[in-house]
Amino acid sequence: MESKPKILVVDDHREIRNSVARYLARNGMEVATAETAADMDRQMDLRWPDLVVLDVMMPGEDGLSACARLRDTTNVPVLLLTALDGNTHLLKGFETGADDYMSKPFNPPELLARIQAILRRTRTPADDTRPAERPGLAGKTARFGGVSYDVDARVVERADGRTEVLTSGEASLLCVLIEHARDTLSRDELLMKSAGRVPGPFDRTIDNQVSRLRKKIEPDILRPRLITTIRNGGYSLSCDVEIVS
Repeated sequence: MESKPKILVVDDHREIRNSVARYLARNGMEVATAETAADMDRQMDLRWPDLVVLDVMMPGEDGLSACARLRDTTNVPVLLLTALDGNTHLLKGFETGADDYMSKPFNPPELLARIQAILRRTRTPADDTRPAERPGLAGKTARFGGVSYDVDARVVERADGRTEVLTSGEASLLCVLIEHARDTLSRDELLMKSAGRVPGPFDRTIDNQVSRLRKKIEPDILRPRLITTIRNGGYSLSCDVEIVS
């Protein structure tokens, strides 16, 4: 039997946080709550959620920053809640990688319907939304374009001798590019292969990750020659790769 969806509700307003949690629990979901982004991190260490309902306006790290961080390091779906109006905030929400976006005040049945729609797209039985491992590269080192990459340690040694540690999101993306060296992969393909999810509207996850990855591996960030942009195509690791144990 399929387990109940695990939802993490993150909102600094206790009344909203608790009312959303109660409503979702009454509708067959396991719900944990957090007051801040730091609390969210602690909750995720205890129990990995199937989806995060995340308030935008919070003290400390705000919801947009927390969403971008989640999207960079995991593929957990995120539904943003905000009291702010306007298309600018809507676009910012989707650009950080949010799967959906609702304005406060909201209708609880609509929130439930949107959560269920996201879960239908993203959740599979016994799904674990942590970043996928690349079993074919486990324990290996990839060498390309003067760069040496230790897959297990997620450490890049550049041609100039400098070392960089990759986030799990950057590491997953680089492994996909390594596995498909010299192939052109679309943004949608890269997101599916590296994070196991389909892109949302205005999703810039891959573009943002490529930008950060280039800063860590490219000799000249203004003239990237390792990860190249293919016009109307996507991205490619445009060099040969040697895999060593």
